[in-house]
Amino acid sequence: MFATLFLGAVLAVFLTLGVVRGDAESGLLQPIVVRPIGRTTMLVARFVGAASLSAAYVLIVYFAAYALTEATGGWAPDHLFGPALGLALAVAIIAALSLLASTVLSVTAQGIVVFMVFGAGLTAGLLAQIGRALNSDSLHSIGRVASWAFPFEGLYAASLHALISGTSGLTGVVLQLGPFGGSEAAGPGLIAWAFAYLVGVVALAAFLFSRRDL
Repeated sequence: MFATLFLGAVLAVFLTLGVVRGDAESGLLQPIVVRPIGRTTMLVARFVGAASLSAAYVLIVYFAAYALTEATGGWAPDHLFGPALGLALAVAIIAALSLLASTVLSVTAQGIVVFMVFGAGLTAGLLAQIGRALNSDSLHSIGRVASWAFPFEGLYAASLHALISGTSGLTGVVLQLGPFGGSEAAGPGLIAWAFAYLVGVVALAAFLFSRRDL
């Protein structure tokens, strides 16, 4: 699950690398955004393309891993499709954040910042799990608030939880604790927030792009 999310995040970042500022500085963007295409149409189209390809890649890797695991280990996840969709939405959010960064940052800075945000989200999830293990309400709350600020991490934790929600015993405990982020159930609120967050980030990117001097 971690490898699938990480590889999908890398693909999403590279597909949106330099979409706005990089292409504008090289002179490739100006002929594209003239009417009737327009800036918003171009930006949304680039996002849809990057998010769709990244999500499709994540789904392919996820189901390939599932097939190999079941064939060689005889183990299948408790829920198959929910975690896959959660990971797909998570990489779409990462693509949106990368697109937003491309409107204000250079190509190199964009990649660095987006991967720092990605790492910060995963670290927030880890803090939440440490807080829960140590019975520290404050640490757990800090981690969960940070996870909502980066909802791709909350979706990842929810996907892990759905993957092994019916697994008990030592196996269930080990899978819940990590090592690449713990699992935690997500309610409808997180899913709704993730979609709203995605739309908001894309809308902000479109606004900043519309105000940018090419």
